[in-house]
Amino acid sequence: MPLILILVDCGLELIPNQIRNHPAIKKNINNKLYSSQLLDNAIHHSAMKKLKNFEKRGRPDIAHLCILNALGSPLNKSGNLNLFIHTANNKIFNIKPEIRMNRNFNRFKGLMAKLLIDGQIKLKANSSIIPFHGNLKDLTNNFRGAEIQLFSSKGKLVKDYRNLFSPDISKNYIVIIGGFQKGPFSNEVLKLSNNMISISKNSLHANIVVSRIITFYELIQKII
Repeated sequence: MPLILILVDCGLELIPNQIRNHPAIKKNINNKLYSSQLLDNAIHHSAMKKLKNFEKRGRPDIAHLCILNALGSPLNKSGNLNLFIHTANNKIFNIKPEIRMNRNFNRFKGLMAKLLIDGQIKLKANSSIIPFHGNLKDLTNNFRGAEIQLFSSKGKLVKDYRNLFSPDISKNYIVIIGGFQKGPFSNEVLKLSNNMISISKNSLHANIVVSRIITFYELIQKII
């Protein structure tokens, strides 16, 4: 079965109304430019300090790297990856495997802003980003019998990657990785599973975790 990968609590959101009058926002925003509509800590840091959980927000770069790593993997190219992104505002989207994601960061930001404004992205018949109407619990319930794994530096350390997944291709796995800079998972995420796993003694960037988990799964399933 395909590996179900969910990037949760991603720092992807439009600039909140409550800070749109801040000088750092007004200086950079352009209503005709999609990319300027997306909250970005690198540009809006001084304005974001007023936001709740601002440390986790405004990091589209993290989602960008994670998505590029996932879509470019042999696992995805072989049709064995099902990728979802979940935002801090509890919006969920399924990224189809055939989509060619922009490598240019500003174009990616524009695409994500357009996605959040329009609700979906349609490029070609099988190349799109479509919304999932429901919450994370609804999403995981769609994959009955799947083992749900939360990956966090606070989880139980697994020293041998072969203990992460079964070589039985019929077994479903849902892998959950945080798409944010720092801080804990949201309560909604923590309620999904008690199986919290760490793959390193060190705290790793999200894109590194995505890359390693996909590689581990490929090795176990002998996908090259």
